[in-house]
Amino acid sequence: MLGGPDILAYLVMAIGGAMAVGSIGAIVRPPVARKDGDLDRAPLGRSLGFAIVGLMAALWALASLVGG
Repeated sequence: MLGGPDILAYLVMAIGGAMAVGSIGAIVRPPVARKDGDLDRAPLGRSLGFAIVGLMAALWALASLVGG
């Protein structure tokens, strides 16, 4: 079977990691070219919140995979 019984943990780890990396990337390196109506930079509070939630999800999934 594709992914086996741990497929949900792998998916949570991937989505959480992507959420954390993307949010931190939006804070550290905002886009250079902006369209009309775009913000100058990402909202700091919301981006940090998303990064923390994504990191917690990825770490929880990793602990679930390692712990068995």
